[in-house]
Amino acid sequence: MNHQKKTLSLLLLIAVCGFVACSGTASAPGQKEPEQEQWVTYQGKEGPGKGKNIVFISGDEEYRSEEALPMLAQILAKRFGFTCTVLFSIDSLTGEIDANQPSNIPGLENLESADLMVIFTRFRELPPHQMRYIDAYLKAGKPVIGLRTATHAFHYAKNPGDPYAKYDFQSTVPGWEQGFGKLVLGETWVDHHGDHGKEGTRGVNNEAAVADPLLNGVADIWVPTDVYTVGALEGAEVLVYGQSTRGMTADAPVNEDKEALPVAWTRTYALEGGKEGKAFATTMGASVDLVNEDLRRLLVNACFWAVGQPVPEKADVAFVSPYQPTMFGFDSFKKGKFPADYRLAE
Repeated sequence: MNHQKKTLSLLLLIAVCGFVACSGTASAPGQKEPEQEQWVTYQGKEGPGKGKNIVFISGDEEYRSEEALPMLAQILAKRFGFTCTVLFSIDSLTGEIDANQPSNIPGLENLESADLMVIFTRFRELPPHQMRYIDAYLKAGKPVIGLRTATHAFHYAKNPGDPYAKYDFQSTVPGWEQGFGKLVLGETWVDHHGDHGKEGTRGVNNEAAVADPLLNGVADIWVPTDVYTVGALEGAEVLVYGQSTRGMTADAPVNEDKEALPVAWTRTYALEGGKEGKAFATTMGASVDLVNEDLRRLLVNACFWAVGQPVPEKADVAFVSPYQPTMFGFDSFKKGKFPADYRLAE
């Protein structure tokens, strides 16, 4: 009898150990489940976006993309039916969101089933096993939306020999000059045109694009981030120009000494050997910028345009959950937060 009990106990132990090893979900006490730590998904239900998947990629040190993108994803999922997955720069040891972590954005495999990629990263240096999903997505010619620092989304400072170092914003690889920003979005990082932290941006719709559906319901954009320097945009349609304002409030006067530069545009792109795709880019988009209703509406409109859906006449872009964004600045991200903290109650 004792022999039988020992045998049963041994079999039970083997079964339990085997389950833990195969599932890969064993966590230290107090830690959340790994998949819960790494990204968050908002399931779309009814609405014009039903059946469409959008993947949002956050990861910047300064402009709080980890706050901005979950908010946008919630609006698109709950108000329009898109299924939205938000990825973050993650500390691999703790599972916490770490905006200063340049080389770990779990969940990029979600791009395999994505209809749209929305990217808001800065100087990321992702390893090949993650970066290959972005590369495959772009070679397939699928649509891209880039916010603010996406013009300089990647920077391979530590590993210049990496197979994806050509994505670097300073790339000199033939056919990849100035990297992802230039090749896909139309511009790389150049400089601040406005006085950073002292001048905001007043958006002015391009008169030549007033009939473009992307500008439906978009009439009053002011944001506290400054205008970026943007040069000639090859093959692009400028939607909105940005004027620098002499101050960080919406009623600050325009700085007439500085020319207006493009702050939102569309274009087509194609990687070597890849299919042609369409891109929308804006140099606005910090979490505090998205307090502005019309900027949120422009981005929602861009998502509809990108996936080939009719753009609403005036999209409902009211916040789904309370939104209290953090002012931009280095190392100002909220410590101790996990992707699961951005979940919504069903």
